[in-house]
Amino acid sequence: MTKEELKEALNYVSASRENRSKMASKIEENLKLIPILIEIIKDDIEPISCKAAWVLEYVAKKDLQLIYTHIDPFLNSLKHISLESSIRPASKICQLLALNEFPKKSKTTLQTLSVSQLNIITESAFDWLIGEHKVAPKAYSMTTLLLIGKKIKWIHPELSQILKQSYECGSAAYKARARMTLKVLEK
Repeated sequence: MTKEELKEALNYVSASRENRSKMASKIEENLKLIPILIEIIKDDIEPISCKAAWVLEYVAKKDLQLIYTHIDPFLNSLKHISLESSIRPASKICQLLALNEFPKKSKTTLQTLSVSQLNIITESAFDWLIGEHKVAPKAYSMTTLLLIGKKIKWIHPELSQILKQSYECGSAAYKARARMTLKVLEK
């Protein structure tokens, strides 16, 4: 399937779980489509890039290893994403990567990210946290930064300061997640 054919197929994807799941299954059947999907996300064209991001998130939830196989193209695409409907799934994938990297209980991770890769995720997460974005990417970013901060020490003080400064002007959902995050940071 070419990039244009994949774009055409993505035109029929809607926000429904069933619909995204069907398209994710097609991607899993033909893994050569993952880099093309990432390219489409990087193109940052509405609505097709958003639909590609929804599908990639679904693929990541089913099998995170498929993201690791294409980790550098995915991470390099992050700085090009500006559409809100693409940022949410990208931030969710970053959170999934961080959760795998720093599991609650000591278990074997799928793969380890390099410090350079963690820095790219960190930069994007701070951008999403500070920027004019909806609550979901901000919440995912808080979790991502909280976890990566276990390895990169300067993150926790910076995260704490940002959350305290932006707390009053945040929505109820933002404040709830910020309170949880600050509580963990204060331990």
